[in-house]
Amino acid sequence: MTSRKTAIAMFVTIAVAGSVFVSFPAGIARAYPIQHAVNVLAAVMLGPGPAVLIAFFAGLIRLITGTGSLLAFPGGMIGAFLAGMLYKHYGKVWLAAVGEAVGTGILASLVAVPYAKILMGTSFTALFFMPAFLVSSVSGALFGCIIAARLKETKFAHQLQKH
Repeated sequence: MTSRKTAIAMFVTIAVAGSVFVSFPAGIARAYPIQHAVNVLAAVMLGPGPAVLIAFFAGLIRLITGTGSLLAFPGGMIGAFLAGMLYKHYGKVWLAAVGEAVGTGILASLVAVPYAKILMGTSFTALFFMPAFLVSSVSGALFGCIIAARLKETKFAHQLQKH
């Protein structure tokens, strides 16, 4: 197994396990910041494609195990994509964190409205989703930014970024 595949599996595992152990109340919902931290780390270490793949598999496993909802897909994947694209184009870890927060906290909360209506039968507005999405994504993105800034200069990070 290549080190990139190992890193993808490791990030999925951290996101799934982290969602079980690390959460806090965020208004009407719960914040699960570890997924957002993983999105920033994956965006910096692996790029936008793998970051989206990690968010998808983490969401799928959480859905199957009953520890997540369908909202994990737009919430995780949009933030991971934007984080990866901003890091890829500008090379700044803090922009990956901003991408995660904007992608999940704002864009995904807007996408969640029709998505939840069609797939979950709800009729909530974006203002219902946005506060919880923002609290979760901003807190996780900050955590991920701190870790990514420290890890990006390691031998492991350089090995992952070569491929």
